[in-house]
Amino acid sequence: MSNAGQDILPRWRQFNALTKPRVIQLIVFCALIGMVLAVPGVPSWGDVQLGAIACLGIWLVSAAAAVFNCLVEKKIDALMKRTSWRPTAKGELSDMEAFVFSSLLCAAGSLVLYIWVNPLTMWLTFATFVGYAVIYTVILKPLTPQNIVIGGASGAMPPVLGWAAMTGEVGPEALILFLIIFLWTPPHFWALALYRVEDYRKSGLPMLPVTHGNEFTRLQILLYTMVLFAACLLPFIYQMSGWFYLISAVLLSGGFCLYAYRLWRNYSDELARATFKFSLIHLSLLFAAFLIDHYL
Repeated sequence: MSNAGQDILPRWRQFNALTKPRVIQLIVFCALIGMVLAVPGVPSWGDVQLGAIACLGIWLVSAAAAVFNCLVEKKIDALMKRTSWRPTAKGELSDMEAFVFSSLLCAAGSLVLYIWVNPLTMWLTFATFVGYAVIYTVILKPLTPQNIVIGGASGAMPPVLGWAAMTGEVGPEALILFLIIFLWTPPHFWALALYRVEDYRKSGLPMLPVTHGNEFTRLQILLYTMVLFAACLLPFIYQMSGWFYLISAVLLSGGFCLYAYRLWRNYSDELARATFKFSLIHLSLLFAAFLIDHYL
């Protein structure tokens, strides 16, 4: 009995690893921000319940997309130090196990959203699943160095999903949040690709540093952070937020631009790694500032 219990625990950890828990946490957090901003003032108990159910549904479908991504890219993952530990890459979980797990997660999440939230949110979330797991992973990623730019549309959807969950529609405010994440995605991933370039070269994926070189990629990162800076001002201009958000956005986006400028002028793997880490801080704190500003 005890041996069986010991065998089950690592198994569940393997399945959990395929869902990319840290990535999913950020996705659900961004969706939650969309929910909060969609509700004026303090949410009612009904709003809280609806938001919690929507978060569950979005988490399930997002986790399904992550599992499907691991399944499709298992051979590529096995060649890269960053991903070679994944259970699918190591052969610890079979293709059928991963496929069934992904299908169950997607079906459960879609059912939750359709029945207890609204059909619009379910269809948008399912479209995001298809966009990331199929269009990005299967088609775009191995085809073009602009994979991150085009595929970033799927990664930018969480606030839109959150907004739709609470309002039953997609307003301009949700599209502004979408734009911010859409523009944030390329410099975030390209900073990672710079110091992991040999991994991507071995994998055969046409990431920008592999196809266009280090210097060109660094310039693109700088340009994107500058455009992102402008986009981060839109919520204040559109009167979605107040001065607390504006000051936070200026400081955080200015910091991201500074990292990108230093990376452009004088490259090192350490600085690329620091830029990647700061990009995560930038998005997390920017949306946290949204949350605080909403209640000030």
